[in-house]
Amino acid sequence: MQRYVSDTHAGEAARRAASATNAASYAPSSRSFVPQYQATRDLHRSRIGSIPGASDSGADLASNADLDVEMADIAEIVVPSTKCSDPVEALPTEIVALILAHLDPESLKASQRVAKSWSRIAKDPLIWRAQYLQQYEKQTYVSPAPIQIGGAGTGIPNQPMQHWELMHDARRRIDKNWTRGDQGGKGIYLAGHTDSVYCVQFDEQKIITGSRDRTIRVWDINTYKCLKVIGGPSVRPSPGPKVLRTVEYPKFQHAESSVNGTAYGNSIYHVPSDFHSASILCLQYDHEILVTGSSDNDLLVWNVNTYEPIRRLKQHTGGVLDVAFDEKHIVSCSKDCTIIVWDRKTLEPIRTLTGHRGPVNAVQLRGNLLVSASGDGVARLWDLNKMQCVREFPQKERGLAAVEFSDDAKFVLAGGNDHVTYKFDVASGEEVKTFTGHTQLVRSLFLDTQNRRVVSGSYDLDLRVYDYDTGALLGRFNEWTTSWMLAAKCDYRRIVSTSQDGRILMIDFGRDVSGQVMPGVELLKGVNPLSL
Repeated sequence: MQRYVSDTHAGEAARRAASATNAASYAPSSRSFVPQYQATRDLHRSRIGSIPGASDSGADLASNADLDVEMADIAEIVVPSTKCSDPVEALPTEIVALILAHLDPESLKASQRVAKSWSRIAKDPLIWRAQYLQQYEKQTYVSPAPIQIGGAGTGIPNQPMQHWELMHDARRRIDKNWTRGDQGGKGIYLAGHTDSVYCVQFDEQKIITGSRDRTIRVWDINTYKCLKVIGGPSVRPSPGPKVLRTVEYPKFQHAESSVNGTAYGNSIYHVPSDFHSASILCLQYDHEILVTGSSDNDLLVWNVNTYEPIRRLKQHTGGVLDVAFDEKHIVSCSKDCTIIVWDRKTLEPIRTLTGHRGPVNAVQLRGNLLVSASGDGVARLWDLNKMQCVREFPQKERGLAAVEFSDDAKFVLAGGNDHVTYKFDVASGEEVKTFTGHTQLVRSLFLDTQNRRVVSGSYDLDLRVYDYDTGALLGRFNEWTTSWMLAAKCDYRRIVSTSQDGRILMIDFGRDVSGQVMPGVELLKGVNPLSL
């Protein structure tokens, strides 16, 4: 009996020893916990392994000495502390900031709610700047770089004290509105042209349009007012046009009335020293020049700041259907089935490219590569260093009306008479995806590579927005105008489109349900509001 009393006392001693050891483990110590624990654990396992098992020795499990040794060994095991250290308190702020910079935006937001010390670092503008630019900064893949359409949405370059977190929140709200289709954008209508509007381009300050009424118009993209009308003396607009149908509220935001025939309208009409004598079919501009092409078979190069003509380019024998340029070249295509490459500096023709068997309806430039689409149903890839066609993409049975080039020059989009937009791999020439849904001619295409969106306009009165990678339909804007869609371009915030009904339709995704500009959206502009 005494033997078992001894066992009891040994157990009490072991428990007291274990308790003391655990308490000691909470105290600061310079000793490494892991090696001690592992060594003790291994010793403990070896000793337990030496005890005969029940199947080997019957009821005689162990002697008192063996039991005392085992309990003592167990008491020596150091149990890991459950106390945690706050890394924000333990580490230098710079190290914590580097760690938090690797989080996604949602986790970074969650970090702000942990504690005040966490919130201070998780709100650091440098962390949010890195987050923002990683996701939204436009990449340059080719040289010369393509012309920026609309705004980049990354704020004023090199502006100190940008509120990057608020800007990030604003972009997320805008992106969410894009996914809501025709419930996410607000319709804004600009009236003034008296006939079909064939072409459009915009930036963060202005919109420039060209029309069958033989005029070019410049609009303020922020106030929606027409700033200038450029045309010959015989096409000065008369009062009108008549008021046309718009979408209903809450999709509707604003309709800017025509100023034709008013004192203000007359004051903004400008007759330059040279002008087009027929429809203006295409245009493109950058910070220096505006180039327009017309049914009069010619191009005009303008000073984009004064809207005065610099030179008329005469070479085509049919209407000029599209134009594209960069720092080195101006490229025009025509109803005469040819493409002409011009030197931007000298404004002299370099080479006429032939091979298409129908009107060349559209062209796009990316570095030394040019892509063209024709009524013959073929999209062609040209090397401007060799001035040769280097690839024909699979021919379609019906004509192509529009073409787009990805920013990295790896993919081409082409659409036309069969109602489908095709995506081709430039390297292989293979068709890799289709964008479907239109029921009539795909008249215009625009690819926003940075934001992974494709916008198409059709004679079926539809504007459609697709996911560039998956081909999924993101939004459909059906009958937001009263006639054929003729041109459409977009940036991170807006679609700006034109139609046969003579109006410009702008769809703004930067507004909330009530029509107010959402918080932070104005910070995304790349120009100082005071300069507008």
